[in-house]
Amino acid sequence: MGLLEGKVVVITGAGGGIGREHALAMAKEGAAIVVNDLGGSRDGSGGGSAMADETVELIKKAGGEAAANYDNVATVEGGQGILKSALAAFDQVDVLVNNAGILRDKSFANTTEDLWDPVIAVHLKGTYCVTHAVYNHMKDRGAGGVIINTSSTSGLNGNFGQCNYGAAKAGIAGFSRCLAIEGKKYNIRVFVLAPVALTRLTEDLGGFDDSSMKERMNPAAVSPLVTYLASDLAKDMTGKTFFCGGGRIAEMRVVTTKGATKSDPSQLWTPAEIAEHMQSGDILLPD
Repeated sequence: MGLLEGKVVVITGAGGGIGREHALAMAKEGAAIVVNDLGGSRDGSGGGSAMADETVELIKKAGGEAAANYDNVATVEGGQGILKSALAAFDQVDVLVNNAGILRDKSFANTTEDLWDPVIAVHLKGTYCVTHAVYNHMKDRGAGGVIINTSSTSGLNGNFGQCNYGAAKAGIAGFSRCLAIEGKKYNIRVFVLAPVALTRLTEDLGGFDDSSMKERMNPAAVSPLVTYLASDLAKDMTGKTFFCGGGRIAEMRVVTTKGATKSDPSQLWTPAEIAEHMQSGDILLPD
């Protein structure tokens, strides 16, 4: 019996790349999969059903259950449509993996509104739109659930030329941490995933030139963690952020140093005092 037997999993952006690998891995563990993909290009333009349909066929050929959905995650109507497709096909949703994404990279000085808005819409608003529909379904159903939201090291650590993407991905992380707190009341567990893998979104970003690196950065290497988090093996865990890629899995945290505290809190810090404590290392984390 698979780890996800009897579970229904919705995965956005599952027509290719990491999303497809998630779908195949989770179907192998017994889950019925709703494969959402708008079918657009890397920058979000265009659309079609071929990508989602291909993933569904791969799952069915392997003996699994799957249904396709082509809605746009970046609209409230799209989020509701994804939920409706899941309910029509399988009557419930137990797990949501928000994975859909696009890239429109540019240095910030050259980032125009038409490069900013679509990236925020697909990643950040898209995570809201689909999660809102599915979260309320899970809450009303009363059986709990798991939501896994895809962030990025670009949002959590920063990366040149990705202010739009990084802003969206950092927003997803903050959203997820808040939702994890709210979800405890309803046994809805929430996680943040920061994957590193070679996909059509990352193939021209550099660092994937030699064949050994390409093999090491196989997107399939990320999916076992997602499968684990969705399963009862992780039933006592929520609110965690994980880096995953190249064979490495690590928790990522926002860390607050011990810092420096005024002995008399009624007295304001002077800039000179702050400089002194910065230099002594009391406030800053070690490099």
